[in-house]
Amino acid sequence: MRCSKCGSGNPAGKKFCGDCGAPLANRCSQCGAENLPGKRFCGDCGAALTPRDAAESTPDSSRSKLKSPITVEQHVTDFSPSTSTIDGERKTVTALFADIKGSTELMEGIDPEEARTIVDPALKLMIEAVRHYGGYIVQSTGDGIFALFGAPVAHEDHPQRALYAALRLQEAIRRYSSKLVADGGTPLEARVGINTGEVVVRTLATTDGRTEYTPIGHTTNLASRMQAIASTGSIALTEHTRRLVEGYFQLKSRGPTRIKGLAEPINVYEVTGLGPLRTRLQRAAARGLTKFVGRQREMEALKHAAEQAQAGHGQIVAVMADPGVGKSRLFYEFKATEGGAETVGPAFQPVNDSLQRLSPMAGGDACPTKWMMLEACSVSHGKASAYLPVLELLSAYFEIRRDDDDRKRRERILGKVLGLDRSLEDALPYLYSLYGIAESGDSLAQMEPQLRRRRTLEAIKRVILRESLNQPLMLIFEDLHWIDSETQALVNLLVDAIANARILLLVNYRPGYRHEWGSRTHYTQLRLDPLGHESAEEMLDALLPTPMAPSDILALSRSVAGEGTGEGTDLTALKRLIIERTDGTPFFMEEMVQSLFEEGVLQRNGSVTLAKPISAIKVPASVQAVLASRIDRLAPAEKELLQTLAVLGREFAPTLVQRVTFKASDELEQMLSHLQLGEFINEQPAVGDSNTHSSTL
Repeated sequence: MRCSKCGSGNPAGKKFCGDCGAPLANRCSQCGAENLPGKRFCGDCGAALTPRDAAESTPDSSRSKLKSPITVEQHVTDFSPSTSTIDGERKTVTALFADIKGSTELMEGIDPEEARTIVDPALKLMIEAVRHYGGYIVQSTGDGIFALFGAPVAHEDHPQRALYAALRLQEAIRRYSSKLVADGGTPLEARVGINTGEVVVRTLATTDGRTEYTPIGHTTNLASRMQAIASTGSIALTEHTRRLVEGYFQLKSRGPTRIKGLAEPINVYEVTGLGPLRTRLQRAAARGLTKFVGRQREMEALKHAAEQAQAGHGQIVAVMADPGVGKSRLFYEFKATEGGAETVGPAFQPVNDSLQRLSPMAGGDACPTKWMMLEACSVSHGKASAYLPVLELLSAYFEIRRDDDDRKRRERILGKVLGLDRSLEDALPYLYSLYGIAESGDSLAQMEPQLRRRRTLEAIKRVILRESLNQPLMLIFEDLHWIDSETQALVNLLVDAIANARILLLVNYRPGYRHEWGSRTHYTQLRLDPLGHESAEEMLDALLPTPMAPSDILALSRSVAGEGTGEGTDLTALKRLIIERTDGTPFFMEEMVQSLFEEGVLQRNGSVTLAKPISAIKVPASVQAVLASRIDRLAPAEKELLQTLAVLGREFAPTLVQRVTFKASDELEQMLSHLQLGEFINEQPAVGDSNTHSSTL
């Protein structure tokens, strides 16, 4: 197995690299999850685990072997039908096209073999950047690539993944070009084009037994046009993608631009770097948070745990919920109640609103004890990056900035640790190593990898426990379902270490994440459900304030059916429809309302009015991505069954399903049971022989 960090080969079955000590893993190239050696398919997403996944090297290793020609095709991920794609399925994806600008002129007059030694490493860097963020290579040409994000396996953040990959791709090409120039060669530059939208996908069997995955639609054509108009070294994207990534990235408008094949100019944007936002909650806060409702019980439980922790009885509180229900928002609001808290981490505070106004439930019982808050969140593409959330947390604690060099990072870590307690000096080498800072005569490089890992985790734990002696400490780890193994090991270590410390450990995750803390006496789990009807109405009343006009409800009902203009009518029926369609999931409700404003269906002129008739409520792309990422991880037969149930409607009888699908009763019962366990459907025995979808979207 080849090490993904240094590129060295290692005997099969080894857990750590013999050269650099990095963990070895049979990682999935699609989702980044670790799998046992010898497994052929990923246990998380179902993608094929080919030998190439384990053997793939990094861009650094490819640059050290530029004179050795490579076969680009060997780095293209095979698509396996087991990844639950139905032929002819409609999907929302982000398409990426990239090419080497001026490659034809570059190769003119050069021997083909020599040209290959120049271009192939560049293509390999492009492919590595795409695969690092879970993209799928549809096609690799002589001087460029066509990739998809969000298919074959859906990811709820596929637009962000595409832009992260594009930035990584451009940086890798710039470094490679600098090396070419230093060696007396010609520089290379790349252009990238990106677009998000719907495609129809199909699978094609090739003559050599492989299965190719091909998207069809205007979305990919427009992404190709974006690449064609992108200036060298830049990333061009459409308005469709901009709406989904704004805030996560820095964007520069190029204004209305004429595109070949389009009758009218369209707005085009360039990506100039990373933006200030990282999470969905931060983005929501930037545009103004909605009213926080319906979580009194959970807030009381968190408050009780905080009181215990302040008294020296460390507590762990885990919040479990489906995506969009409000795990992060709950923590955000709870922090607001802990008055005077010092937040250290990726927490985002809106500049135009106070927490008191945004949080009607917060502030009345603010705690006088000042907390230090250390926060970290996992990301969906982060399983392949060791210590990623830990580094985020520690960087905030040590006040390390993105542009700090190794010397500055070392100074910040040294000053913070010795200022805390000089007895922690022996922990410094392990903290330095997390940032790749090597000491002279570094003994860690020769240390047995498992011992080094254990001592590194111990060093982090000691710093955290010592800090809690100065003031109560609130540790927040978000989205543990995406956590990497090293960060998971640290969380496990802290769970056992904080029982007698002034530490409140808050974590959240989705159903399906497993841990072994349930038996701890200082552990509490909160299950967060969608809002009840009354709370959902209260939230929508705050989102869509309008005077009640009972005489207009009938007119609006006709508008919802497409029978009237709806102009000036009351929004009661629309709110009722939104609640029904979203089952009270706050994120889905917010995004649906935002989408109606963007489409001009709703207008705000002092009060909110319905400007257009509504024949149907379209599911926003952001919500589609969240739902698709869950559905695509079903087995193909179960996914097809779920789509059949969606056609049958909100309520269905198993006997009807059996007649439609022609499945044996035992097989159908097992599949329905699995969908129920996954919370895709709910059974309602009181209604008789019927089940109900848990989400009607």
